[in-house]
Amino acid sequence: MSIQDSDADKIRLDKWLWAARFFKTRSLASVAINGGHVHLNGSRVKPSRSVKLDDELRIKKDKVEFTVHIRGLSDRRGPAALAQTLYEETEASRSQRETQSEQRRLMAVAGARPDKRPSKRDRRHIIRFRRG
Repeated sequence: MSIQDSDADKIRLDKWLWAARFFKTRSLASVAINGGHVHLNGSRVKPSRSVKLDDELRIKKDKVEFTVHIRGLSDRRGPAALAQTLYEETEASRSQRETQSEQRRLMAVAGARPDKRPSKRDRRHIIRFRRG
């Protein structure tokens, strides 16, 4: 096995996250990794860490958390359909994301905005109420 063959089955974590379309740029992926939002096999890592097949990633992006297993390696960003073949999301992660999405949707409906802006009189009442 030559050196090139051993490098072919590894790729930088920030490059893989970018190629798998979890982040729009490599620099955003690096910032997320350095911020502790990405864990590889349960531990915090650096952007230059090499990933290989069957590694487990926990990715927190905004309010959403993904748990995925790496199924393919690529250092090129291709179409979304191809990017989705690079990983497999766990069933628990998928169901948790759907549950959280449904909860956020219900909270948005419950806290719906009023149909019109408050009048001057209404604003005065709101200000008095906030001040106590």
